[in-house]
Amino acid sequence: MLKAFDANQAAHALRLAQATLQNEADAIAALNDRLAADDSVVQAIALLLNCKGRVVVSGIGKSGHIGRKIAATLASTGTPALFVHPAEAAHGDLGMVTAGDVLIAISYSGESSELMTILPVVKRMGTRIIAMTGKPGSSLADIADVHLNVAVAKEACPMNLAPTTSTTVTLALGDAIAVALLDLRGFKEEDFARSHPGGALGRRLLTHVRDVMRSGDAVPKVQADVKLTDALLEITQKGMGMTAIVDGDNRPVGVFTDGDLRRMIEKVQDFSKVVIGDVMHANPRTIAPEKMAVDAVAVMEEFRINQMLVTDADGKLVGALHIHDLTRAKVI
Repeated sequence: MLKAFDANQAAHALRLAQATLQNEADAIAALNDRLAADDSVVQAIALLLNCKGRVVVSGIGKSGHIGRKIAATLASTGTPALFVHPAEAAHGDLGMVTAGDVLIAISYSGESSELMTILPVVKRMGTRIIAMTGKPGSSLADIADVHLNVAVAKEACPMNLAPTTSTTVTLALGDAIAVALLDLRGFKEEDFARSHPGGALGRRLLTHVRDVMRSGDAVPKVQADVKLTDALLEITQKGMGMTAIVDGDNRPVGVFTDGDLRRMIEKVQDFSKVVIGDVMHANPRTIAPEKMAVDAVAVMEEFRINQMLVTDADGKLVGALHIHDLTRAKVI
């Protein structure tokens, strides 16, 4: 049974939610002002940009959850990164860390025993360390090469206990660093797509016309001198709602679609006497197989067509595209 939730409770809940958001927004604004006061974030970005190995992120508890997200964001935006749990690192996973890496250690108190167990070993290896803490005088801040201060005046938690505002600020600073590195590395949409091949952007930017076009016997085509009835049979058998009309060298000279047929019904009484070359649309739209599939979408949308012919460098017909092929491939 649901607990009663009256208007006063609803108003109180809304005030708490808004206060939480305001608290976290104020803390991020304070962090933004603090970044201008020293060059620690610039030092951290330079260290990460010049890293010859990978960025290893570590933290425990809520800091560990934030660390996983920071590592994932870095990895997906051009900075090779991974997360290592500090407790697991103390029992063998430290073998993942090399002297050429940079370790980002996250602990608000700066005194996490799990981190402080492994950091002296990491330091001796020659691995550079970036600390993210809320305590500039902590053990973690002291051992680090660069310290990033993520201190907050107060957690959003009414008891000032649960990591809320502090984790938000840490996450925001991780995003800020990742975006700066992304830009400095010249990371582009195409690079993002390569690291997200299963996503919508990856499909849009990595799919070529040749990947989705119909080819071989699946491509409807007839010669210009065949009867319209034979062309209609080709359209029906190939199921693309059109047929290409090609010359003797397999170069398309025209196209005829279902829409053309519907428009002809009002004007032509006897289809058996019509030659397809006389009623086709000449100079059809074509695209090369190495073009991106999104380019085909753009042409189809611009000219309001549902099919396109695919031709090679010699202008010969090698495939055909239907708008449904692009939809199935999730390009659109």
